[in-house]
Amino acid sequence: MKNAKWQVDLQQLRQLRLFNNVAVSSISQLLKEFRACDLESGEVLLSPFNRNQYLYLLLKGQLKVYLGSMDSLAVSILNVGDCAGEISFIDNEHPCAYVVATEPSSVLRLHRESLFQLFQQSPELMQNMLALLCERVRQGNSTIISSEHTANIDVLTGAYNRRWLEHMFERESTRSAFNGKPLCMLMLDVDHFKVYNDQHGHLAGDYALTLVAHTLRNQLRPKDSLTRFGGEEFVILLPEIAEEEARGIGERLRLALRKVSSFHSPIGVLPGVTVSIGLAQMRPKDSLQGLIARADSALYRAKQQGRDCLCG
Repeated sequence: MKNAKWQVDLQQLRQLRLFNNVAVSSISQLLKEFRACDLESGEVLLSPFNRNQYLYLLLKGQLKVYLGSMDSLAVSILNVGDCAGEISFIDNEHPCAYVVATEPSSVLRLHRESLFQLFQQSPELMQNMLALLCERVRQGNSTIISSEHTANIDVLTGAYNRRWLEHMFERESTRSAFNGKPLCMLMLDVDHFKVYNDQHGHLAGDYALTLVAHTLRNQLRPKDSLTRFGGEEFVILLPEIAEEEARGIGERLRLALRKVSSFHSPIGVLPGVTVSIGLAQMRPKDSLQGLIARADSALYRAKQQGRDCLCG
């Protein structure tokens, strides 16, 4: 980053959020504390490894924000008028993210020692800064929620993954023990899935798994948890449902898939699939592994009996 010459344009600055409702006379005074700098494309403006004492206001170009590593996907893009480094600028700590110029860019830089003096000169500037900080916190919370959601979802089918299954079992088993209501598990396996892949291709197999997840999801309550357990296996937790009712639900799911003799996909019409199902009801002090083992044993019996059936 190098110092740059910059022609002050008060009308341009008044349109930027940091200077919203700030009087022109105050802006002129504030600008005496700012310095203009140029960034090359790819240059790192902020890094978690370097303490930051500056607030940056983007005048030209574009910046990207990366969490953890610059090899990851950018979590946000900063455009003209946006600020960078406002949190570390205020608390004088290391930034929590990388901020990188994606093209030749120009910024205005303000050292933190000037901060409180400027706030006294312009309360509107302080209000704008607080608004920007609140927005950044909300964006961060949204990123966390999105990341957490993504970490729990199987990308192919949209079903939950094993990580979420562990979380849900802990919650539902605790609730079951507290209110004395049952908890059942269905373990499903797509019949002859290897043969299906061999005959129609792995892409067709992926579409078939997506069909299974979609069909099952449409038959379940919001409180039920559909998990892709691995490969062509799915697990469903059924809270507050005893074995007999769970058996009826399992049969309904099995028949719903059997009725889909063929389905449309991006690669053409494909044959449907059937599933074998194992059922187990949670016992007192059951662990997730114990419940899965019994559901898996029931699933094995269903396969031994010719598949496309339910045991347990």
